[in-house]
Amino acid sequence: MAIGKQIIVNDKMQQGYCYALVAPMGEDFADGFSPYYSPKEMLQMGVFEGKYLNDCRDEFPADWFEGVKLSETPDVSLNYFGVKSRQPLSVWQEKGWIYGPDPRGWFQWYCRYYMGRRLPEIDEKQIKRWRSFARHSAQVRKNCEPGNVFCRPRQRQGLLQWAYDPLI
Repeated sequence: MAIGKQIIVNDKMQQGYCYALVAPMGEDFADGFSPYYSPKEMLQMGVFEGKYLNDCRDEFPADWFEGVKLSETPDVSLNYFGVKSRQPLSVWQEKGWIYGPDPRGWFQWYCRYYMGRRLPEIDEKQIKRWRSFARHSAQVRKNCEPGNVFCRPRQRQGLLQWAYDPLI
């Protein structure tokens, strides 16, 4: 997608939301923000039980959804590690984890950021949240033998869903 392109969102959760792409896709990330996976790679590996972005695919590049298994209802078998590793959106809303114009949460923010949208205050908050998730990587390294990718599958699925390498 080209810099300067306007994206207009009309889906179940947002109507008439518009944003501009101001950075090249997948580039010019903030210092200290270096996700291991792109949204496309995350979707293809299996995240959020196949129940994410189903009704807003038109907002994102079509190739992000090639080979992706989506479901109308959450299906843990579609997750990379085959385990449940998410809270319902209602929990995120109750806990105040939804920020700015991204009603689906962190991953929606990341998809839009990856495409080139920049909202400095929101970006700073979301990147701070991403950095804090690194503690799960340290716990996996501390408690699992190297190469045992089946150790702590919930934490590994969580790491994947925050664009960290779960196969550490």
